[in-house]
Amino acid sequence: MHLTLEKVVIRHEDWSLSCDATFTPGVHLITGRIGAGKSSLAEVMTGVAQPAEGRVRLDGIKKTMLSLQFPEYQITQRTLHAEATSWGIDPDLILAEARLTGLEQRDPLTLSRGEQKRLQLTCILASDHDLLVLDEPLSSLDCMEKERVCRRLGERQSRITILFTHEQWTFPRVDMIWEIRDHQLVCCGPVPEGIKTWQTAPPPVLMLLRAGVVPENLTPEDLKEAACRING
Repeated sequence: MHLTLEKVVIRHEDWSLSCDATFTPGVHLITGRIGAGKSSLAEVMTGVAQPAEGRVRLDGIKKTMLSLQFPEYQITQRTLHAEATSWGIDPDLILAEARLTGLEQRDPLTLSRGEQKRLQLTCILASDHDLLVLDEPLSSLDCMEKERVCRRLGERQSRITILFTHEQWTFPRVDMIWEIRDHQLVCCGPVPEGIKTWQTAPPPVLMLLRAGVVPENLTPEDLKEAACRING
C-alpha cells in the first residue's frame, strides 16, 4: 500500500509547492509554517484538488478520507443521531465515545466547534480507511480529547495516516516526519532520527534537542521521559 507523489507541483497565483515523495503504512507527520501549503497538499493527496503538474498514484488504496480542519464542512445531517448513522456505524456507541450522549436529537450545527470536532473525528476513526489525511485534527479539542484522538491514530499502523498540524504539545506515535521548507516537501526521516533535522519542531522538542536529548517518539510520555533524562 503506497501513496506516491510523482513530481507534483501545486500552484496558487504566485505561490507553488513541489513534492516528490512516497508514503507507506504508518503515521506521517507533516509540518510547516502558516501559508506553506499544507491544506492544499492534503486536498491534492486525496483527490479533492488536482496538481498543476505531476501525478498522484494510489497503490493498494481503496478507501480514502480527508478530515477537514473545520468540522462543520463535513456535517450532512440534521441531528447527531442521523449524522452518526450516516457513517454506517452504531450511533449510540459513537455518541458515547464522543461524550455526546443525551444529545441525539440536537442539530450538530448548534454544537460548539470542539463538540463538532469530537463527533467528526470519532466517526472517522470508527470507519475503515486505507488512507486517512487529517488537516489540523487537534484544533479546538481539549487536552483529554487530544490524547484520546492521538491514541486512536497510533492504532492505525497497518494503514496510511497523514497528519498536517501546527500542534505544539500533543502528538500520536509517529513513524515519519516531513516538513514544508522553501516551497518543497522535505522528508526529515523516520523517528527518532528524523527529529534531529526537524526545523519546524515545536518548542518542547527544540528544548530537548538544545539540551542534547532526542526523544524516542513524540507522544506526551516520550517527551516527559526525555525531559527526565535532562533533569537526571
